[in-house]
Amino acid sequence: MRSALLRGIGQGGPWAQSGRLAFLALYAVTLLTAGAWLFSNVRQIGPDSQAVVLRFESLQRIRHAGLLLAWPSPFERVVILPAGARVIERRVVSLLRSSEAQQADYGGVPPSDTLAGSGYLLTGDDGVVQLDVRVFYTITDPYDYVLQGPHIAPALDRLVERAAVVVSASRDLDTILVARPELVSSDSNVVERRERMRGDLQQSINQSLTALKAAGSGLGIKIERVDVQSSLPEKAVSAFNAVLTSSQLAEQNIASAHNDAARRAQKATQTADRTLQIAHAKASEQLAKAQADTANITSLAKTLGTGTDPGILWRLYRDRVAGIFAKAGSVIGIDPHEDAHLILQGVDNAPPPTVKK
Repeated sequence: MRSALLRGIGQGGPWAQSGRLAFLALYAVTLLTAGAWLFSNVRQIGPDSQAVVLRFESLQRIRHAGLLLAWPSPFERVVILPAGARVIERRVVSLLRSSEAQQADYGGVPPSDTLAGSGYLLTGDDGVVQLDVRVFYTITDPYDYVLQGPHIAPALDRLVERAAVVVSASRDLDTILVARPELVSSDSNVVERRERMRGDLQQSINQSLTALKAAGSGLGIKIERVDVQSSLPEKAVSAFNAVLTSSQLAEQNIASAHNDAARRAQKATQTADRTLQIAHAKASEQLAKAQADTANITSLAKTLGTGTDPGILWRLYRDRVAGIFAKAGSVIGIDPHEDAHLILQGVDNAPPPTVKK
């Protein structure tokens, strides 16, 4: 049997054919693998990307949109990055209040004082504010960006935190967000200073990036825009709302009191004017009546004073004495030359008066 097996192999039996097929398959796979490895770094770079080619981890060249030809790894390594004009967004979550601290806000006990104060920034007037910061940056130095690699995100977060602390400490609460509108309603520069906060944050972060670049540890990025959403702690919001409600209620009460006082003052003024008009009218009426009542006497006094009519008193006496006698019950005339003069009053229901001489 052994001799037959050897004879079959020598004559090209099934085992030999199987071996040849296996060898050919292994050879083809090896060629395909070698080809794939050889062309592994040949790729098409998109218009919104750029490629950094590292030869033995040193910068060899930078390629933009188009076909890239590079040696396979480990000779050359290709890192695909966003293009220089592409803006990358990053939200700095380290400035936000942690979930453990939020649970402590709802009745839990914080495990440490550091956790209790996480997510809060102090302002220049000893206030507390929360900032939700999003930075938008572009890649200015692809090699530095690749060299820093995984350190870019934490380094950028620390730079943003530092800038946020400095900017918040240099402002009061009302220039960061609208916390007390009743105090800043008359200040037209508050809105401008609040908008300037984003520019100050961007400038501070870029200055820190420039300092890192000068020290040889640049991140290869530049901040293009900073978006800031500021807010107060939940408990502080309730307190500020209560103060604002009280202030508005007090202003309403003051305005209502001013309106009531104005209405009463107007009513009092109208009453005083009416009383004064009535008094002037009555005084004018009484003055006219007095002048009418004294007109004859005044005329008589003027006539007597001038002496133009010496018999006027006698005529007036004769005109008026008849009326006086008509009202008397009886009149007894006495000779004026006698020593006694007597006038007796009349009696009720007496007969018409008679005149005796």
